[in-house]
Amino acid sequence: MNDLATAVATSGNQPEATFKALETLVNDTIGVKLFTIMERDTDREVSWRSYSNMPDAYPVTGEKPFHYDRWTDQVVGRGEPFVANSVEEFADVFSDHEYIAALGCESVLNLPIVIDGELKGTLNCLHDAGHYTPDRVAAAQSLKLPGAIAFLMAAATRNEGEK
Repeated sequence: MNDLATAVATSGNQPEATFKALETLVNDTIGVKLFTIMERDTDREVSWRSYSNMPDAYPVTGEKPFHYDRWTDQVVGRGEPFVANSVEEFADVFSDHEYIAALGCESVLNLPIVIDGELKGTLNCLHDAGHYTPDRVAAAQSLKLPGAIAFLMAAATRNEGEK
């Protein structure tokens, strides 16, 4: 958490510096091979990838319209993490499941980040099959506050650009 505090306080290269420090914290806490951050704008019903540790495979991209399925019900509707420990468990909600598997990722944990009662996005963690055990899922709860800090940094950086 100390590296995240230092990153937040650092001038310049924001929110990238904060996102990178968050990735390190996530890896140290629960382990991650592929880590992305998806942000959401509920009013406009769009989301976008604002960070990826594998930008060649999963680049930071433009906006995408919301998609509604069982993942949405669980993560957005109930604010619960989505956990799947095999490709078969997430193939029906991730159209790119074959590509994910080709990257060596067969388990996923999507951690919802809620600020002031609103889902701002998710921390998307992918790893080897079976990686996100109940103990790791429980440990991931400690990442919600650091995640919220990163989302707030991203929003503040965007707002600065509008001045």
